[in-house]
Amino acid sequence: MSTNSAKAAAVAVADDAPILFFDLKSQAKRLRADIEQRLMRVLDHGAYIGGPEVAEVEAKLASYSGVKHGLAVASGTDALVIALMGEEVGPGDAVFIPGFTYNATCNAVLLAGATPVFVDVDPHTCNIDAKHLEAQIEATLREGKLKPRMVVAVDLYGLPADYTALNKLAAKHGMLVLADAAQSFGGGQDGRAVGILTDMTATSFYPSKTVGAYGDGGAMFTDDTARFERWASIRWHGTDAAKRESIRVGINGRLDSMQCAVVLSKLSIFDDEMKVRRHVAKRYREGLGNSVEVQHVPRGTESAWGLFTIQVDNREAVQKRLADAGVPSSIYYFKGLHQHQAFSRFAPKGGLPVCERLAQRVLSLPMHPYLTDPQLDRVIAAVKAAV
Repeated sequence: MSTNSAKAAAVAVADDAPILFFDLKSQAKRLRADIEQRLMRVLDHGAYIGGPEVAEVEAKLASYSGVKHGLAVASGTDALVIALMGEEVGPGDAVFIPGFTYNATCNAVLLAGATPVFVDVDPHTCNIDAKHLEAQIEATLREGKLKPRMVVAVDLYGLPADYTALNKLAAKHGMLVLADAAQSFGGGQDGRAVGILTDMTATSFYPSKTVGAYGDGGAMFTDDTARFERWASIRWHGTDAAKRESIRVGINGRLDSMQCAVVLSKLSIFDDEMKVRRHVAKRYREGLGNSVEVQHVPRGTESAWGLFTIQVDNREAVQKRLADAGVPSSIYYFKGLHQHQAFSRFAPKGGLPVCERLAQRVLSLPMHPYLTDPQLDRVIAAVKAAV
């Protein structure tokens, strides 16, 4: 075994083992005894909803991110919906979102009753383009049909968006910024962690995320106590603190005690796993060199490396060559949101050129904390041979 990521992760992964795109089994092997103990405690106390694990995980998440409040919720999508509902964003409101991301971001806007306005992304960071965002805000104001209310900035592949520019632009127009940090928990910017970079943050605990539950889950972050209290109410069917009366419209957005127990276990090794993710990314970036285009990481920004994504021409042929060499890969995403059937009615005139180009070129490589250095060398060599 080489002195590498697998050793740092303290699990026995053979250097010649098949390369996995995600490796949840090695992580489960590492944590199994701890997770079983935590789940047994839930079985013993029997508080499957709202048990002590919920408050514990919320406190640890908030502390990690440097915010006053963390709220555990049933999914990353629920986190987005609750955040929008908490600001009473709805019919007649415009919510600006990048056109290159997972469909949950757009679904959340529509579920809240608002109108999504798609924004193109930067071709190198793949995150929302602040200049095009400002143009879309001004165009919306000129048209006069919708009120600009919020920007949902997605931290694509784990890279935090340019929150300095986004916060400034939003303040100029009296808007709020919601960070969709489904892929970026563990990242940071200018010395601050994801979770405190803007007005409010939502993340996901889908199993393959940087922190994953064993099912769906998510969390929300804010320094605003009144906002947190609204979220907590909405999460529990819109009830008051005593849960006796509905004081607003709400949803069943709770994260159960079992999933919180799993997340607590995952958090116990999170710092170590993040070090390994950074190691993997560094090896990829140095090994691949100029053979492919990699995601640009601006100075002062630290990616969580939820995914490691390159851009290539002739992607289908490259992906096949990688598969033939035993290297799995995946595509995030096949098309811009404005090209999806469900959202096409919101497509801007002229489309979103950068989103459309990225959809033809992006290819994600294996990224997880249980890759060995020889495995990384195999991936790098296969990519160079394939392109």
